Amino acid sequence: MKLAIFGAGGMIGQRIVDEALRRGHEVTAVVRDPSRYTAPSASVKVVVGDALDADSIATASAGQDVVVNAISTNRDGDHQGYTKSAHAMIEGVKKAGVPRLIVVGGAGSLLVAPGVQLVDTPEFPDLWRAGASALRDALEVYRTADVDWLFISPAGYIHPGERTGKFRVGGDYLLADDKGNSEISAEDYAIGLLDEAEKPGEHKKRITLAY
Repeated sequence: MKLAIFGAGGMIGQRIVDEALRRGHEVTAVVRDPSRYTAPSASVKVVVGDALDADSIATASAGQDVVVNAISTNRDGDHQGYTKSAHAMIEGVKKAGVPRLIVVGGAGSLLVAPGVQLVDTPEFPDLWRAGASALRDALEVYRTADVDWLFISPAGYIHPGERTGKFRVGGDYLLADDKGNSEISAEDYAIGLLDEAEKPGEHKKRITLAY
């Protein structure tokens, strides 16, 4: 399988690249600045691309089986980039004829009770609220898309850690353990994402991954 991964240099993007290589897939790392990205293998093709520009996305994605949008706006602080990217990604993959689009989403839009999303709870950290709200808006854009999309929300806390392969897959509700903790390593998140990328058939939904 051929995958183009936008945001390949990010914390989650790096793990997705590593997992794809582990499984023998062909990986194209799409980055804004190649001088700031070191590919983990000579087999990784590195190309310049703009996740906010449909034409750039189409060019970078040509010939791919799956496009993964793993961009983060944390570095530049322009969280509206998530919704801009959603519109551009949908148009770009359609132009390129890529059959599947997978998005690294956020946990903020997950439900914790009927009609109550995590980002709207008092306990949600203020530091993450703007980005989480923007990702929630982006999810609504993907939900109207006429492409095969999949939005994968991580647990409430995602971090570098162990690759265990043991996690749960849920839907629109936050997954937590019996102590109320919701977490997953970026390594296991990458496993879940590649598992879904390899599944045949359409998705067009949001799922979540957590321990």
